Amino acid sequence: MDPLYNATDCNGTTASVNCSDGFNQFIQPVWQITLWAVAYCSIVAVSVVGNMVVIWIILAHKRMRTVTNYFLVNLAFAEAAMSAFNTVINFAYAVHNEWYFGLVYCRFHNFFPIAAIFASIYSMTAIALDRYMAIIHPLQQRLSSTETRVVIGVIWMLALLLAFPQYYYSATALLPGRTVCYIDWPEYTSVDFKKIYYVCVTLLIYFLPLGIMGCAYTTVGVTLWASEIPGDSSEHYKEQLIAKRKVVKMMIVVVCTFAVCWLPYHIYFLLHQFFPDLFEQRYIQQVYLGVMWLAMSSTMYNPIIYYCLNSRFRAGFQQVFCCCAPTVAKEELELKSPRYLQTQVCERETETESGHEVLMLRPDSTQTLLCSLKL
Repeated sequence: MDPLYNATDCNGTTASVNCSDGFNQFIQPVWQITLWAVAYCSIVAVSVVGNMVVIWIILAHKRMRTVTNYFLVNLAFAEAAMSAFNTVINFAYAVHNEWYFGLVYCRFHNFFPIAAIFASIYSMTAIALDRYMAIIHPLQQRLSSTETRVVIGVIWMLALLLAFPQYYYSATALLPGRTVCYIDWPEYTSVDFKKIYYVCVTLLIYFLPLGIMGCAYTTVGVTLWASEIPGDSSEHYKEQLIAKRKVVKMMIVVVCTFAVCWLPYHIYFLLHQFFPDLFEQRYIQQVYLGVMWLAMSSTMYNPIIYYCLNSRFRAGFQQVFCCCAPTVAKEELELKSPRYLQTQVCERETETESGHEVLMLRPDSTQTLLCSLKL
């Protein structure tokens, strides 16, 4: 399997089996395979169902179609697709290091995870920048739904370009006892193309976007949490400030969860590139399965986070899975509850063509801050 996204490299696999060796020493006991299989299949079930429900909640309810939520749709799609098309295949290949799925799927298997991870983390980055503009520069024009779709299209185009080398150099090889899927990297005397590519990918899909999001959310957090609530403020004013803090808090939890889940994976494969001797022991297969499970599990946490930290998503999940109080859940999603309509401070005009709300704001900057961020 490839030392970054689960393909075999003929110079050394994740299990340290050379392509010239037909012996497959990584056969596990049935009970061990069963436990890992349950763990990996659980990821797929929770991730696919949860993210598909998130997509439905946003697309099926007009008032949920905001700029932020369009990016959440893209994030949910990327995570559900990666979970459905790669997680179980990754596990099946990692268990015995034998490829059963042919050359076409070998190329897709090596190509798609990088593209999906890129799309996921840059969707989160776009949300962070959108929140930053909404809070720090609330009077500047926001993205329209058309512009948001263009940004999402650019994200996927860049993602596919970054992943293309893994597709182009993917190959399968028939060894004496098994078939392997690997990446046949070109060899140059002056430069190690494989190492340069993996380091660049790690920087582009992990450290760079996390750095951008860290700066954006730090600034937003300082602005929101430094806002004092005046003693004579209305209850709605206080509720709005608290609501904005909850939105930012939810997105920070999403980003931190992604960072924690993928950090061991990137460390593992960077170490593999520069210190391959560390990966010559039999136990490394179990380490790899654990590291890969943690990384793949990142695809299933976001729907749980949305449910726990956002009332509208919680209402959507209740509408899908719970037969109790479906009317209340629908009212929450459509923003039609009597309490919301009675206490609404910001006069809204919905711009149907652009798909997001244009807010007629009070002139004071504090009220502008409160009304400018709506999830």
